[in-house]
Amino acid sequence: MTFGPYGVGRVDGKSVMVPHSVPGDLVDISIESERAGYAIGRIVRIVAPGAARRQPPCIFLPRCGGCDWQHIEYHEQVRLKAQTVVQEFRHALGIDLDPATLVEPAPSEFEYRSRVRLKVGRRGSIGLYESASNRMVEIDRCLVTDCRLESAARLARALSRDLLEVEVVRQSGARQVLVAYLKKPAVAEQIRGVRRFLESDPTTAGIVLRTGESRTVVGDAEVAVEIEPGVTLRSDADVFSQVNRPQNQKLVRAALEMAAPEPQSSMLDLFCGSGNFSIPAARRGARVTGVDADATAVAAAARNAERLGLAQSRFVAMEVRELVAFLRRARSRPQIVLLDPPRTGAAELIEPIMRLHPARVVYVSCDVATLARDLRMLCAEWYRINGVRAFDFFPNTHHVEIVASAVLT
Repeated sequence: MTFGPYGVGRVDGKSVMVPHSVPGDLVDISIESERAGYAIGRIVRIVAPGAARRQPPCIFLPRCGGCDWQHIEYHEQVRLKAQTVVQEFRHALGIDLDPATLVEPAPSEFEYRSRVRLKVGRRGSIGLYESASNRMVEIDRCLVTDCRLESAARLARALSRDLLEVEVVRQSGARQVLVAYLKKPAVAEQIRGVRRFLESDPTTAGIVLRTGESRTVVGDAEVAVEIEPGVTLRSDADVFSQVNRPQNQKLVRAALEMAAPEPQSSMLDLFCGSGNFSIPAARRGARVTGVDADATAVAAAARNAERLGLAQSRFVAMEVRELVAFLRRARSRPQIVLLDPPRTGAAELIEPIMRLHPARVVYVSCDVATLARDLRMLCAEWYRINGVRAFDFFPNTHHVEIVASAVLT
């Protein structure tokens, strides 16, 4: 398997990428397109299934592109994710990892997502895109989320002319928050309609109306997420949070073990969000500076720190390009740098981070390719990898969350 929907087969010695395949499958295929060095194929007939192939439980597969590995038995998904991480680290960094203990399986392969973002189609239909397509597959349920979609469907129909996407975020119990991504800023009539919607829907606690930087909050849009036993972060539903809350607690524990903050140690948390790592580090006595481009997330992080009495932490809203310049001219020397960038990685930050000479760098990523690329830059001179762990945040998909630590040599 690749890190994506494709299995890799061979036809006359040439690599063929085949979606919805499983290692061990013998399949008849048709060649859909030829590329330099490989081809894209489509399964016409499964002659003999691989040992780990199963019938996907979801009725919307294989059209829906949301779960590209659901046709693979879950224990094999975990093994394959470990195998692909091991291969990437060996290829990019010359490091051999133990696949047997690398990936922590999820407690459940279904109903794990605490938030789900849906496309909105004609006449207010909701769904997800087909794989590698902008064609929407209409759905009315989703096996991998514990969110109910009925309220999202109702809101989509009410705002269909102006709505691009709608996100459902679990609040507590049966209560949810909806985030409506609009084509243009909300007007008074829409806001009044949303207030009427809330009055008629007891399961929806609040709704956030968003258009770029413009946002309007109606009702109670705050979500509380426990990140450590007894420690809860509070932020509005449209602020980024990890979708798998039980696995996130394990990730936070692992990242903090790698960072090893001590009382009065200085830590820089880049892409800090609402404080997923900053707050636990500050609770251990570290002097934390958190940076994120999302001003709403930064405000939430500051409120969380104040509520928990963590006076030694501070949070700054700053775009990445500003952050690069800030790091280059920074006179502070943090002992720890922790970063959790988007899937595209943080290549432009690696050199400025190295100039700060932190004793430890902890990197959290959901994309093994960009992680390996950035770690290769980091370890070209002064740093060496001293720990890698992975957590299956996203069962039935090819994605995996990885945390790696590097120490100054």
